[in-house]
Amino acid sequence: MEFTLQKWEPSLEPSLAESAKDARISAYMRDSFPYPYTPQSAREFIAFASRQKRDIYYAIAVNGRAVGGIAVTLGQDVYAKSAEIGYWLNPAYWGKGIMTAAVRRICAEAFEKRDIARIHAEVFSPNAASVRVLQKCGFVQEGIKKKSVFKRGKYYDSVVMALVKE
Repeated sequence: MEFTLQKWEPSLEPSLAESAKDARISAYMRDSFPYPYTPQSAREFIAFASRQKRDIYYAIAVNGRAVGGIAVTLGQDVYAKSAEIGYWLNPAYWGKGIMTAAVRRICAEAFEKRDIARIHAEVFSPNAASVRVLQKCGFVQEGIKKKSVFKRGKYYDSVVMALVKE
């Protein structure tokens, strides 16, 4: 399916609020990803993402509408040569190859334009689809953090995945 990665802008607020409100998305996201996701949440996030100069934040857009988001955030201090990737996609677009292609694109850009050697992700253990996306993009499992996530009253392990620049 055709999609674009584009910078977040105010015109995407309505489609962001609509696409992000599904509880299945927030189930595997950190609590900083609000649920329920409201128009105010969308405004605040787009304002935040628009101010970022060091990190890379993109909307995943289909036909000009935000249907997901993806970001690579750079580490600090001794982790300055590492980055973390995070992403989400509205369930109507799951299983269409969009996220695999988006992860490949943003990782290539991050390695090319930022002085980093490594991109990692921590995936909540029940989210096998996200682990598969990362594996298809060349990420390898580095370990499992036992009971490292507490979400909606339950403990989950997190799967640490990483892609190292060759």
